[in-house]
Amino acid sequence: MALLGWTMVLPGEQGLALDAHSSPKVQTDEELLEHIERSAFEYFRIECNPRNGLIRDRSTTQSKCSIAAVGFGLSAWCIGVERGYVSRHEAAERVRTTLQTFLNGPQGDAPEGVIGHRGWFYHFLEMETATRAWKCELSSIDTALFLAGALDCARFFDGFSEPERRIRRDADQLLRRVDWQWMCDGAEVLSMGWHPERGFIPRCWVGYNEAMILYLLGIGAPEHPLPPTAWQAWTRGYVWGSHFGQEYLDFPPLFGHQYSHCWVDFRGVADDWMRNRGLDYFENSRRAVLAQRAYCTANPGRFRGYGPLMWGITACDGPGGYSARGAPPAENDDGTLAPTAVGASLPFAPDVCLSTLHNLHEQWGDRLWTKYGYRDAFNPTKDWVADDVLGIDQGAMMLMIENHRTGKVWKRMMGDPVIRRGMRRAGFRRL
Repeated sequence: MALLGWTMVLPGEQGLALDAHSSPKVQTDEELLEHIERSAFEYFRIECNPRNGLIRDRSTTQSKCSIAAVGFGLSAWCIGVERGYVSRHEAAERVRTTLQTFLNGPQGDAPEGVIGHRGWFYHFLEMETATRAWKCELSSIDTALFLAGALDCARFFDGFSEPERRIRRDADQLLRRVDWQWMCDGAEVLSMGWHPERGFIPRCWVGYNEAMILYLLGIGAPEHPLPPTAWQAWTRGYVWGSHFGQEYLDFPPLFGHQYSHCWVDFRGVADDWMRNRGLDYFENSRRAVLAQRAYCTANPGRFRGYGPLMWGITACDGPGGYSARGAPPAENDDGTLAPTAVGASLPFAPDVCLSTLHNLHEQWGDRLWTKYGYRDAFNPTKDWVADDVLGIDQGAMMLMIENHRTGKVWKRMMGDPVIRRGMRRAGFRRL
């Protein structure tokens, strides 16, 4: 069945091997961004199990579902409707199916056969059964990314049809069911997760990284919320750094400066910690992007290709495997670059990101481009290109490109009562 230039994928067709695709010829910024965004949407359409709405972590038939990819995918369906990539009816049905899977999936402390526990969800799920994969953790941050996508859908699907009313009810129930205080395990801050075999992960979410969205949802939650003091406990771990002429909160991989911003518009508002520094978290991320570009221009590791038009270091695959790469300061930097580091930074520094995306497209496009857009990463020094496309890459790029182009994800989410309440309780106010 053809719709708006694409063909509906039938059950059993998901996860086909990536074919070589010549990168599209582009001249303008808008042409390039449309190609990236449109191709990213295809990932969430094709790599989705239509029977339960689960989305693969990566573009291989063996891949499990990543609940973070599901969260990005939920927002992708909203963007897809607005962009004309998919009908509103089909998107609503797919979102409804997804939320029903998470709402009705078995919860409990058993090590197998469940989707989650106390309202939290396992990081990876089996694509067919929607139950815990491997022996992965009940993930606090990945649950938050899923919930952010669900809340976005509740804001977008505001109609009176039964599927759209169901989406709003299900999203509300999913958030109300989360036991936020339990995940603290008696502490002031949230644990990174829990295993039924050995309990809570000792490491907690303290200090600046991608978890701002986690705390804002928890503090603003309508039931079992975190106390506002959890935000102050989280910020006590902040580390202020100075790198390549920029002063900002340290976190070398760029994804930590991007993920919360996919849904939350931090422009012009600040908590007490940032207010004392005279800036907001958006400006903080802009400085991190400019510092990384300056680092790659200086190229202290003497890696091939690094420069003002070739940068982008973040968590990604590499010649030696997946690693949390970042800079500055250098963290696991081995010459591997990731397109998502640049594409998902677009709102922070449009000029430098667009020039880099154009150069990347011209220099590496034919080796990196697939039917889903860019592969995860590449390493010019070792002449290596990743095999896979990752859902979290495509999701972060799609949402941030849309925020740059229209700001519509931000506009929806900044009207959400949970986000608004969370920011107010955490002390955010206009600068």
